[in-house]
Amino acid sequence: MFKKVLIANRGEIAVRIIRTCKELGIKTVAVYSTADRESLHVYLADEAVCIGGPQPSQSYLNIPAIIAAAELTGADAIHPGYGFLSENPGFAEICNACGVKFIGPSPETMLLMGDKAKAREIAKRAGVPVIEGSGVCRSVQEALKEAERIGYPLLVKAAHGGGGRGMRLISEPSEAETLIATAMSEAEAAFGSSEVYLERFIENPRHIEVQIVADRGGNVATFGERECSLQRRHQKVLEEAPSSFVDEELRKKLSEAAKRIAEYINYEGAGTVEFLVDKEKNFYFIEMNTRIQVEHPVTEMVTGKDLISLQIKAASGEKIDYNQVELKGHAIEFRINCEDYKKGFSPVPGKIEKLLIPGGFGVRVDTHIYEGYQVPVYYDSLLAKLIVWGESREEAIRRGRRALSEFVIEGSLKTTIPFHLKLIETEEFRKGNLNTRILEEVILPKIV
Repeated sequence: MFKKVLIANRGEIAVRIIRTCKELGIKTVAVYSTADRESLHVYLADEAVCIGGPQPSQSYLNIPAIIAAAELTGADAIHPGYGFLSENPGFAEICNACGVKFIGPSPETMLLMGDKAKAREIAKRAGVPVIEGSGVCRSVQEALKEAERIGYPLLVKAAHGGGGRGMRLISEPSEAETLIATAMSEAEAAFGSSEVYLERFIENPRHIEVQIVADRGGNVATFGERECSLQRRHQKVLEEAPSSFVDEELRKKLSEAAKRIAEYINYEGAGTVEFLVDKEKNFYFIEMNTRIQVEHPVTEMVTGKDLISLQIKAASGEKIDYNQVELKGHAIEFRINCEDYKKGFSPVPGKIEKLLIPGGFGVRVDTHIYEGYQVPVYYDSLLAKLIVWGESREEAIRRGRRALSEFVIEGSLKTTIPFHLKLIETEEFRKGNLNTRILEEVILPKIV
């Protein structure tokens, strides 16, 4: 087991990792920017090192500074969390070259699965269904030729990134050239590469993902699925586990598909295999995230497994002695952001003057905020994750309603708590009639 882990991240995920490390008897090192000097992860860690200015490029994306901090403190492993450098194969390679274990898959695996077009080919070879699409397109003209072959409507996606950036829906040929150029420009700005790929558009699918953890010996454990269909601009706002749409037969098929992909690439660590599922329960691989996900707590709540602990143990060489984990009950995660949902979810950071965190049976809050905390303007708007568990989906919704009504974050900022309170009262949500477009097209017009 590792003796000291440096957490190359900030916010709630840094706090989450520090807490698990402490339970495992591992010393922790926090790195922070000048804007995060007063952040909670700095106080909780055994050691803390300032690595640069407030902009991510000056600090949390500053590889030399992070490696220097690891060497200065004697850390023997680095946990990247999610975002920032978590899916950067160059960073993983540098860590390993410097004798510091990167807690995640190998650089070669990250490189393979980080290229969405190559990942699709791997899924095909592993016998997993994929949506008809193109290879990597490096120019608008190349993409237009592929679009003509595939047919409309279709999606253009960044080949080297996710989170909805560099993604556009093209409904007809007349708009293709403009939208492809826009997607390529956005991909270049977000991921440093303008390469894109195209895939056939599936009408109103669900976004279902399977959590896996694999050890160094090749054993892959699956932890059921998460329902991630409620999205705005291709970004998730709420997640559930399990999906009310997935039956035992489909769950088995999805888990087996995720396992086949992980085994095919000799995967190590925690990862998520994502699928689109249509109304007839046909499923298609879309991508694999080679890191821990924001929404991992809902899986922890229905499996009783600490995924961060398993991730660290797998990286240290420990074996996983089971394959498929039984699910119990239902969990929902509400992403609490500092955003004004009435104004297009525009970020509204500020100082937290009053904070009341909900509790009680089946309620969990992952957060880094506290009274008096000044939310920085430089980073993601996520303030907290409220996770609730119930023996049934109905009970989880009732518990979520109660916990949201207790959750108070006041000051010069706005949060999405009022949005979630309205969301869970809509007929679409209560009945579980979800797809990747329903939030924007049906639910938001009702509650904004």
